[in-house]
Amino acid sequence: MRKKQYEITDPKIIEEILSCAGVCRIAMIDNDRPYIVPLNYGYRKNTIYFHSSQLGKKIELLKLNNKVCFEIEFFSQIEKRDNPCDWSTKYRSVIGYGTIDFVEDPDEKREGLDIIMAHYGKNSKNIYKDTLIDRVLILKLRIEEISGKQLGVWK
Repeated sequence: MRKKQYEITDPKIIEEILSCAGVCRIAMIDNDRPYIVPLNYGYRKNTIYFHSSQLGKKIELLKLNNKVCFEIEFFSQIEKRDNPCDWSTKYRSVIGYGTIDFVEDPDEKREGLDIIMAHYGKNSKNIYKDTLIDRVLILKLRIEEISGKQLGVWK
């Protein structure tokens, strides 16, 4: 990281970002170009879970290469000042790398869905119809490397 003074070194803050943000973006390789998609997610124990259709460009690309880069932004606010050159942004974010696995086991799919639902506030026992479990694809991103960055005054 070029500006070390902005690096997040406290693992608790990185965990907070992973646990509290609303969207995770994953970047994949599409031939010689990057391809990025924003996804709802759930996080637990160094793993990010996504739900997906079984078809589409994202799935085709992940089948070819399951190595991804991801980004999660927890907070962002433009801080305006009189002089435009003094404007800034208050933010916290993480960027990392990992490998995505396709979850096939129905019980593990249910667990992944529960983790995603809990991430957005539904912590009670969830019931999923077998037809949904058969249709849905759960993607499991194992985090291999992660770094965090923040700017602004944080308490």
